[in-house]
Amino acid sequence: MAQGGSQAKRVRPRDRKVAQWMRDYTRLPGIPDEFLGDDGVPRPVWSRYFDAFAALTPDEIERRFGAADRHLRDAGVTYRAPGEAAERAWSLSHVPLLIDDAEWRQISEGIAQRATLLEHVLQDLYGDGRLIASGAIPPAAIAGSPEYLRAMAGVKPPAGRYLRLYAADIGRGPDGRWWVLGDRTQAPSGMGYALENRLVLSRAFTDLYKSMNVERVAPFFEAFRDSLRASADRDEPRIGLLTPGPFSETYFEHATLARYLGFLLVEGDDLAVSGDRIHIRTVAGLKRLDVLLRRVDSNSLDPLELDASSQLGVPGLVDVLRKSGVVVANMPGAGVIEARSLLGFLPSLSRRLLGEDLKMPHIATWWCGQASAREEVLSRLDDFVIEGAYGPTLPGFAHMGPVLPAELPPVVRDHLREAIATRGMDYVAQEQVRLSTTPGWDDGKLAPRPFVLRVFAAATEDGWTIMPGGFCRIAERLDSRAVSMGEGARAADVWVVSEGAVSTASLLPAVENVRIRRITGLLPSRAADNLFWLGRYLERAEATLRLVRALSVPQRDPGKGPLHQAIERIQRLLISWGATSLAARAQTAKIAADALHSEEQFGSALSLIRAAQRNASSLRERLSPDAWQVITQTADRLALPAEDEEAVIGLAEITLQELASFSGLSQENMNRAAGWRFLRLGRRVERAINTTRWTRQFAGEDATAEDLDVLLTLIDCQITYRSRYLVAPLLAPVRDLAVLDPYNPRSVAFQVEELNEHIASLPTLKEGGLIERPQRLAVALKATLTTAEASDLDSRKLFALEQDLLSLADAIGSHYFPHGASATRPEKLTGLA
Repeated sequence: MAQGGSQAKRVRPRDRKVAQWMRDYTRLPGIPDEFLGDDGVPRPVWSRYFDAFAALTPDEIERRFGAADRHLRDAGVTYRAPGEAAERAWSLSHVPLLIDDAEWRQISEGIAQRATLLEHVLQDLYGDGRLIASGAIPPAAIAGSPEYLRAMAGVKPPAGRYLRLYAADIGRGPDGRWWVLGDRTQAPSGMGYALENRLVLSRAFTDLYKSMNVERVAPFFEAFRDSLRASADRDEPRIGLLTPGPFSETYFEHATLARYLGFLLVEGDDLAVSGDRIHIRTVAGLKRLDVLLRRVDSNSLDPLELDASSQLGVPGLVDVLRKSGVVVANMPGAGVIEARSLLGFLPSLSRRLLGEDLKMPHIATWWCGQASAREEVLSRLDDFVIEGAYGPTLPGFAHMGPVLPAELPPVVRDHLREAIATRGMDYVAQEQVRLSTTPGWDDGKLAPRPFVLRVFAAATEDGWTIMPGGFCRIAERLDSRAVSMGEGARAADVWVVSEGAVSTASLLPAVENVRIRRITGLLPSRAADNLFWLGRYLERAEATLRLVRALSVPQRDPGKGPLHQAIERIQRLLISWGATSLAARAQTAKIAADALHSEEQFGSALSLIRAAQRNASSLRERLSPDAWQVITQTADRLALPAEDEEAVIGLAEITLQELASFSGLSQENMNRAAGWRFLRLGRRVERAINTTRWTRQFAGEDATAEDLDVLLTLIDCQITYRSRYLVAPLLAPVRDLAVLDPYNPRSVAFQVEELNEHIASLPTLKEGGLIERPQRLAVALKATLTTAEASDLDSRKLFALEQDLLSLADAIGSHYFPHGASATRPEKLTGLA
């Protein structure tokens, strides 16, 4: 009996862990906390989580944390802080934010109501204008915002909605309720990162994730995609995601969403107006675009009617909207709702337009454009947070965001007071509210961290659908009053925990009558351009690496004998290619290292791989994670200095192997559609050019046996030559093998044969059945090589062949992805689709 009683009272190891974590966790006084309630006891949803989490050993926890970080790194999840050129690695908290389903229902109701209200306000502001006429909204509260677009006044949104996607930043207030901190109606960001956060954490803690019955986010994305599809005026619309480009702060997210939702990722230059419609410039001609999900700010969308200096938009887009020729989500001008000058009027607008109070309040806000509010703010200035009424910064105070007047130097504080008194419409004052906290994991302990939760709502035929979860940002500093993805901030996954089983829906279609497709969609000309140059840069890098490796032949294979003339040829070639600036008679080891690592030389292996990486960054939605990982790891490895000549040669060989693995990935995993063909075209044309140059350098009339031996090494044909000829390298056989042999995958003839096949498979762009210039040049090259004889391939003919290959490369570029004035190309080809 005694033994049984003792067993019953024994404390489980996991209970001791949780108890220790609670002892280490210090709830901040006076600040709401998501982990501990007011009584200091963990909320039920957190008890469930940590009971399961505590079953893991410390080593297992660290292993899974490491797996999550490794996935983020390998997948290349990045963002760019405002004003920075370099991308930052994504930082993810290993502990999610937990919300139970009862509380989430309240949040969802508040967000849906707020989205409905803001849609009504936008309909009036750009429509009848009754709210301003009646005095419900002061005119200056709208007119002062740069996001109010006069060009959009009276323009009815195609399909009837200004807002297709809405987001609100929320936090728990001092009374324990959730409060809205800000509205996001311009082009809400964070959905793609929320999706990536979920993928990472659910993989790292699969069992824990499943046991918690976490609501899936896939149904939300499915509803959002279906809503955009239904907004178009034809059954199978084309939907594009408009991005500012790879230098955007959140370009990774744009690519993630485009890939996940099946949209075309386009930039402004990819689009053109023809008639009353927007079209995509593709390698098959202009193709109609029906819906545009924009991630470009409103003012930049149309340089003809909005910001004339913009290079991100589409000339004529606003006029197309007037004619209902395209659906844009969200409508240009929707960002006016983000102005903090409107916050103070939303409670009364809710009662007026919806007949009910706001279910989720926002921070008490005073717009200083009103005399009474301005006087109150000035009378107790130190009690408020002062912000810009229409933007993130304070007018007249460069680089300053929200400020606490009490913490400002006296001179600056007096200047702020004078500015508010002189032009109060530019400022708002808000109540000081400390953000609620959530647990973060630091060095094996739990610690409270302030956070902001961004919740997303998508407009559907059945009303507003709310993403279960959202995008959470966590600050490291305990006194944070706002959190952005800046220094010291992390993201966190958000788990809405259900008591029962949850849906396992995904974006895979469930119906059986889906039209079967074997081609993944259109290829924009810009994407084709990037794929073509990705192939060319990778091939150029491989050529440089082969030259670097060839420099080591005398040292690594003494049986080759002296190769002084050949080595000098290699060195001069590296100089002429821009791989090194060292003199031709410098030490071989220094030349090899410079050609491999130099960041200043445009032709070095490192510079070429980085150029390929830049092209690849514009193709994130089209490259597999494995392919992206190969390129990024190769660039990182080449950036590390090699200690000696042996290390340089070893690094060159490893890099060649990595490039071969990328080639294998593209050959085995990419669909044989236009994108794959342009990637192969780039590699084939560049390989043909390089091989011709090598042949001209090492198989000229004065070539020695050593020169020919180097050429065979460069084109990787030593074994082939020896198996065919039982003699030392001779000029005619080597020339034939390098240039004319159609069976040799490294020969010029083989590349030209492949070029003809790929070009013949591409869409024709002109009517009439006439052969187009790229194909005409490729056919002529094939005829020349088919009828040529190795004995006649002197330096003059090899140089002419090289120029013909360069002309072919230029013809492909100008024909399929024109630039400059020809980029408009209004008449199209075989007709518009």
